[in-house]
Amino acid sequence: RQSRPRLVQAMIDAFHQSDLRNKLLFTAAILVVFRFVAHVPVPGVNTQALADVFEQNQLLGMLDLFSGGAMRNLSIAAMGVYPYITSSIIMQLLLPVIPQLAALSKEGEAGRHKLNLYTHWLTVPLALLQGYGQLVLLSRAGAITGVGLSGPDLLPTIAMLFSMAAGTMFLVWLGERITENGIGNGISIIIFGGIVAGLPQMIVQGLATGTT
Repeated sequence: RQSRPRLVQAMIDAFHQSDLRNKLLFTAAILVVFRFVAHVPVPGVNTQALADVFEQNQLLGMLDLFSGGAMRNLSIAAMGVYPYITSSIIMQLLLPVIPQLAALSKEGEAGRHKLNLYTHWLTVPLALLQGYGQLVLLSRAGAITGVGLSGPDLLPTIAMLFSMAAGTMFLVWLGERITENGIGNGISIIIFGGIVAGLPQMIVQGLATGTT
């Protein structure tokens, strides 16, 4: 009998171990939740108009690939976990500059917990700023209307921004649950899941372009 490929056999062996199987299933369940969130649009968005603009703009299509289709829908997960990644980088750069932060990093688990909390706090304003930049970009591309911080556009814009920031923080929370109860680094898996989710559409578009 022909032996199975090593990768297939390794997966079969993993499912025979209850602890590892539970972690794999938990990670898969979190990714399903992530993909569901990626299709929940922010308030007041015409998803059909968005789709039409993305079909015509290759740059927006490339940006959409890294969001796993969330940007095309302008979902609450349109920014992914990237504001959190930016916040983490900023905190790492500030450690040697601010003595209080450097001292916290040497206090063991309690210090790392505080630094992680500060990183989460910094993520919120960064998500709002990045969200506004994304809305302005889509507005200039003609994908959405009514973006502004004054007049009748103020409240709809604030609603969209807070929805997108909340979506980012929810994805960060999902990633941390994977890290604690699943397999691997949760934030990295969320990013990878978003990219992989966009690959089939990119392949189909590439084939369609090649045949025209």
